[in-house]
Amino acid sequence: MKKRIAFVLGAALLVAAITGCGSSTKETAKETTKETTAETTAETTAATETSSKLVVAASPTPHAEILNAAKELMAEKGIELEIVEFTDYVQPNKVLDAGDVDANYFQHLPYLEDFNAEQGTKIISAAAIHYEPLGIYPGKTASLDDIQDGAEIAVPNDATNEARALLLLEANGIITLKADAGLHATANDIEGNPHNVKIVELAAEQVARSAQDADFLVLNGNYALQANFNVETDALAKEEADSEAAKTYGNIIAVREGDETREDIQTLIEVLKSDEIKTFIESTYEGAVLPLD
Repeated sequence: MKKRIAFVLGAALLVAAITGCGSSTKETAKETTKETTAETTAETTAATETSSKLVVAASPTPHAEILNAAKELMAEKGIELEIVEFTDYVQPNKVLDAGDVDANYFQHLPYLEDFNAEQGTKIISAAAIHYEPLGIYPGKTASLDDIQDGAEIAVPNDATNEARALLLLEANGIITLKADAGLHATANDIEGNPHNVKIVELAAEQVARSAQDADFLVLNGNYALQANFNVETDALAKEEADSEAAKTYGNIIAVREGDETREDIQTLIEVLKSDEIKTFIESTYEGAVLPLD
């Protein structure tokens, strides 16, 4: 009988010991899981606090190239810069207005103001970053001195850039515009035309492609670069860096109204105006793109 009691008590103690060990192991596992979860949560929170994404629509050259040069500097400030490229002058504003991107970088302020007026959008300039001198380039004819009667000159057809092109042609004695035409000039405002030139209005992205057909081309800076033209070495005439055009047609970071004070937008502007990016612009484009203060 005593042996049986001893056996039962021993078994009970063994079960208790095993149960106790199991309980202890479970508790330890729970504590470890809690600690791991807490650490993971803390790391995730810290990453979220120090890193965000800014999506910017841009023309491929030079805008996207400049933004790519800024990526590392933005990352150092905790912002991932994503660049979405467009080859026309309409879609970047449409996707910005729709909220698909945070900003865009491809246009000057007069173009944006015309776009807002036509489309009813509320996009504003957050800062002017650089200036691209407009140039007159050779097509079928190599020199402005050789301009023939009836020569064809291809120009961008959007309101502000066409006016800018016509003003540059006027400055070089090719045409004369009505006195009050200004920044809204069109081909209809040509008052004097001694060479009977024909103005061929094309979408800005199409102008460079008409080099085999037109005698001369008036190109925006970005499309000139894409066509392997450099305004300093290839243009027959150009807007000067100290001209009123440089102040008027600076290329901007554009955002939806109300977003201009966002910290990430201000960080982007700070980076794009940094000495590092100014040096990149000056060394890469050799005068075809000029940083603005």
